[in-house]
Amino acid sequence: MNLLIESWDILVSGILRGGFYALMAVGLSLVFGVMNIANFAHGEFYMLGAYAAYFALTLFHLGPVASILAAAGLTFLAGAALEKACFYPLRERTRKGWVMNTFLVTLGISIILQNTTKLVWGNEYRGITAYWSGRVDWLSSMSISMDRVAGFVIAMGVILAFVLFMNRTQTGRAIRAVSQDETGSSLVGIDLNRIHTLTFALSAMLAGVAGACLLSINPAYPTMGLNPLYKSWFVAILVGMGNVGASIVGGLLVGLLETVTYSYVGGGWQDVISLGIIILILLFKPKGLFGVKGIKTVLE
Repeated sequence: MNLLIESWDILVSGILRGGFYALMAVGLSLVFGVMNIANFAHGEFYMLGAYAAYFALTLFHLGPVASILAAAGLTFLAGAALEKACFYPLRERTRKGWVMNTFLVTLGISIILQNTTKLVWGNEYRGITAYWSGRVDWLSSMSISMDRVAGFVIAMGVILAFVLFMNRTQTGRAIRAVSQDETGSSLVGIDLNRIHTLTFALSAMLAGVAGACLLSINPAYPTMGLNPLYKSWFVAILVGMGNVGASIVGGLLVGLLETVTYSYVGGGWQDVISLGIIILILLFKPKGLFGVKGIKTVLE
């Protein structure tokens, strides 16, 4: 019985952790699948979402849901602005060396955003005690904060809304078409510039929502996006770069893997085990477990 209860606790903890990894990884895979951009500034949108939620809650006194929505809106606009300011001119100028050039651009954006945040708000942590008070007791002796449970529900709701958008709307289908064939999409009248801007903005928004949801657990500070960025890349490599649909499953798998490692091996081994598995996958299955690039795999 004790073993069963312990296994249940690990399963619940892993799923809760993996939900946020999935939200981050979907955004990262979306940009790679559609625009072929290895976005190393993805963690900074997570950071911006956390700061936006913090100030919405403490400065403007918005409620928890409104603060998270404000973070989503701000990071969406920030993503659209950065795409227009950085990637649109680069795309218009040349496509030669696109992957390397965009990698360097996103790395530069990451450094600029981190240092700008340090200059404006300093290095101090800005967090909140809780969005929602109380705890949730499971069938076992396990007790989880309401914030973590509510945040997971919001994260899953956002992913579900994203999946429905991609599969049920004309714009979503246009994004999927561009991910498969830009030339063909352009020939049938799809505005590539509009789709690219929307794609990057949606990706930034997904990361921003993750940062906002976890504000009471991970307070806002300038370099807070590094760890979520690494986790996103773990998931993306695990399932296959650009595979948005599989990133949902991959996020949950990584969450469970880390929880099991923490429970049975120790907290210091979480990244070691994850990186070891990533190395093995790259050696024996370089395209990832699912091995399909593109967003056509989103729950079809």
